[in-house]
Amino acid sequence: MLRRLKEPWTDRRAGLLLGALACSVLAVIVFMLVFIAIKAWPSFANNGLSWFSSKGAVDQQLDAMVNSGANPSPAEYELGAWPLIYATLLTTFFATFFGLIFSLLSAIFIVEFAPERIRRVIVPVVRLLAAVPSVIYGLIGILVLAPFIGDSIITAEQKSSVQFVIPLSGTGLGVAIAVLTVMITPIMIAITVDGLHSIPRAWKEGALALGVNRWRAMWSVTVRAARPAIIAGAVLATARALGEAIMISMVAGSKGFSPNPLDGFIFFFEPVRTMAATVVENTESINAPAMQSSLYAMALVLLIGAFFLSIGSWIAKQPLKKYGTRS
Repeated sequence: MLRRLKEPWTDRRAGLLLGALACSVLAVIVFMLVFIAIKAWPSFANNGLSWFSSKGAVDQQLDAMVNSGANPSPAEYELGAWPLIYATLLTTFFATFFGLIFSLLSAIFIVEFAPERIRRVIVPVVRLLAAVPSVIYGLIGILVLAPFIGDSIITAEQKSSVQFVIPLSGTGLGVAIAVLTVMITPIMIAITVDGLHSIPRAWKEGALALGVNRWRAMWSVTVRAARPAIIAGAVLATARALGEAIMISMVAGSKGFSPNPLDGFIFFFEPVRTMAATVVENTESINAPAMQSSLYAMALVLLIGAFFLSIGSWIAKQPLKKYGTRS
């Protein structure tokens, strides 16, 4: 028996075991999706496509669900989640957009232009920042950034112009975007740096030998070939931004409101609340059936959004396979 246990595994046995593990992970994901979809069905069934629209004050609708009782009527499931969806899209898009620009330029500097001594310091710091808990970013945002904006940037005239609609206290869309950008950028920098390092130096040296300067060689050869890694980093960062809840709940103002770009500069000061933050803030009321179904519906929308994000990333990387890089 002992001799049999000491025998090396065959490729077939190892393949079967790894295949079983992979299938078990897939089964858990499918089970989770099915479970959440079943729990979310009453909310979608009682609202239809209007669930994705804006109908009334979403905060009042959520408050009504808390007091709906154990057997809520169809009317008590009423929810127009567009303000929450809109806030999620706004914060995720702007944070990823600004973070992608900053991370790409930072990664180029680290790989190509930074002195070795600086590079040895920056790379570990970036990886450390990528692992900082989001609640710490939230504390900095609510204790430092929001008071500064509320006291020094938002004027009394701006506050009074919308005082009967929403409060402008400093917490809002702009603070959420700024803090979220700082939070997800280190992830993109770390992955982009690894992607740029993976490109053979001979490719860039060939461009330099033709008389191209370092910046143009880096941009037109190395960055171009590393695009799959850049996309992978952006997708990972976007997924984290999409599901961020604690930090957004702390700095975004926690109001089910749809900021209007036509409001001008005030647009970035208006309070919002994303779907993920809504789920976190209402977990104490999850025993109410209507609230529970609505929160599961938001979770399902976030999961489906992350799924399509992954599919979109895979599609975007297919034409880039000709460059011979892998991510």
